[in-house]
Amino acid sequence: MAPRFLLLVRLACALVVLVAALATPARAAGESEVDLQLILMVDASGSVDEREFALQRLGYARAFRNPRVVNAIRSGALGKIAVAYAEWTGPTLQTMVIGWTVLGDEAGAHAFAAELERRPRALFSGGTAVGAAILYGAAAIEARPFTAVRRVIDVSGDGATNRGVPAALARDQVIARGFTVNGLPILTDDPFLDRYYETNVIGGPGAFAIPASDFESFAAAILAKLVREIASIDRASFAHGSE
Repeated sequence: MAPRFLLLVRLACALVVLVAALATPARAAGESEVDLQLILMVDASGSVDEREFALQRLGYARAFRNPRVVNAIRSGALGKIAVAYAEWTGPTLQTMVIGWTVLGDEAGAHAFAAELERRPRALFSGGTAVGAAILYGAAAIEARPFTAVRRVIDVSGDGATNRGVPAALARDQVIARGFTVNGLPILTDDPFLDRYYETNVIGGPGAFAIPASDFESFAAAILAKLVREIASIDRASFAHGSE
């Protein structure tokens, strides 16, 4: 009887291990499900001086501390998003400042903001390659196995492409793969940059651009853009591919 009892115990233990092993991928899959996968591609080219760069970083940090952004995150069906923050200049000059982070509450959003304030600037020159930034954003999203209803590349900058692949060509490539590209043009050096973004940068379901007249107004523009982007307020329109 003792050997038989020992065998049953071993079989029971093996079953527990098997069930746990089968359950682990299911939990992992659940953790990878988000309402939105969003990469923020932020201009760090030579035209962005240290003061302007600091205003950009501060604008994003303040936005992620704002209750409106937290409420937008919670408004989704799952109540969480995956976000990454990268900076870019030339055709081969992009850097991931903060990698993919799942946000679903105020504490997480505030921690993301604090990390933005802590990280130093890594890029300073190299041209303005908007098209390369778009392609980098798409590749970064595809490299992580999140399951998201919406996959968005958000590009902010103060100039048109002057190096590398044309922005419109890159935009067309990624929207054909199911991405949306939104924009935040900063009009300090080019008062008509919003028109360039409308024509060459944004595209895909629900795409939009919100311009900032200068770096001082960047914080307000980024807050409005993030709330609209994350909440996808008009979900019915979004599903039909319009604003």
